[in-house]
Amino acid sequence: MGCGEGSSIYDSSVVIGEVSVGQHVWIGPYTLLDGSGGLQIGDYCSISAGVQIYSHDSVHWAVSGGVAPYEYGAVKIGSRCYIGPNTVIAKGVTIGDGCIIGANSLVLSNIPAGSKAFGTPCRIVGGV
Repeated sequence: MGCGEGSSIYDSSVVIGEVSVGQHVWIGPYTLLDGSGGLQIGDYCSISAGVQIYSHDSVHWAVSGGVAPYEYGAVKIGSRCYIGPNTVIAKGVTIGDGCIIGANSLVLSNIPAGSKAFGTPCRIVGGV
C-alpha cells in the first residue's frame, strides 16, 4: 500500500492487494480496501467508518461451483471526495473528482465528477 503525505488510516481496517492512496486522505475505522484488482484513491478524500471498497467479486465462481474464475475490476476514487459511513463500492467503479456519496450507499456504477449521490443502489441526486 502506498500512502501520500498527510494521509492516515484508522485501526481495525483491512487493506489487501494494490492500493494507492493520495495525499491528505483520511480513512476511518472498520474499513475494507480491496486492491486485488487495483484501487486508487485521490488526494483530500474522506473515507468514513465502515466503508467497503471491492475490486473483485466471486459471484460467478460460487454459482459455477468453482469453474468460473473470480472477476476483477479496478476501482478509482477521484480527489476531493467524501464517502459516507457504511458505503459499499463494487468492482470496476469510478467515482469522479469532488463527489459526495451518502451514508449506507451501494455504488454499482460510475459516478461523474461533481455529483452528489446516495442510496441502494446509489443514484445521482444533484451536484455538489
